[in-house]
Amino acid sequence: MTPPSASPLQNQIALVTGGSSGIGYGVAEALAAAGATVVVNYHKEAEPAEKLVQDIKSRGGEALAVQADVSKEEDVQRMFKTVVDTYGTVHILVSNSGIQQDAAFLDMTTKQWDSVIGVNLTGQFLCMREAAREFVRRGPQPDISKATGKIICMSSVHEVIPWAGHVNYAASKGGVMLLMKSVAQELAPHKIRVNSIGPGAIATPINAEARDTPEEERDLLKLIPYGRIGEPSDIGKVAVWLASDESDYVTGHTLFADGGMLLYPGFVGNG
Repeated sequence: MTPPSASPLQNQIALVTGGSSGIGYGVAEALAAAGATVVVNYHKEAEPAEKLVQDIKSRGGEALAVQADVSKEEDVQRMFKTVVDTYGTVHILVSNSGIQQDAAFLDMTTKQWDSVIGVNLTGQFLCMREAAREFVRRGPQPDISKATGKIICMSSVHEVIPWAGHVNYAASKGGVMLLMKSVAQELAPHKIRVNSIGPGAIATPINAEARDTPEEERDLLKLIPYGRIGEPSDIGKVAVWLASDESDYVTGHTLFADGGMLLYPGFVGNG
């Protein structure tokens, strides 16, 4: 058996939405370490994205920061045009941008609902569609990748686990699951692979309030049989595998990286 390459994504262009912080930052770093040229999308704050770009370049990689609001069609189309104009094409999309606007269901506003669905679900649709259009336009490049293109959606354990107080977020991730599966089914004849990653509790700014005291962290760990909170690098490693030829026969699946959160730890000892 041939061992995996140390640079399995060499000569490939990867776009990571929401790549300037949290899970997206970890994914962008991992893709760059695996040899990809990485386009780091950000919404508002350019400085963290530019810092990541400079870090990647300082390690001998190639990267570019591009601003876009993924919930807006014109922004997404402009972003993809910038990538194609700069690098000629794109091979990997990690559709990662996501937000939370939490509220009790009885108090949730349509603005809170629309904002989360707009970024977390509509944003994924818009980015996936533009990526797929570019993959089909370009066609196969078997000397670079067995697949014509790779799309990785960032979902969550909450595509499966209901989440009271977060119904907009849970609904968006449940939508991502069937969006991913339906697109994977439709694009497989083009040799375009589409999968999701389902993170559990990952140490990022989006969930800092749930673990900012020792008591809160202990309560969170009760939900994680493996006994630790995940790091963005844990998700980055999964993204590299899903983007590489090592996973060439995998499409239409969510790969959960959750420390066992989906094992229903509340039922340990008969529940």
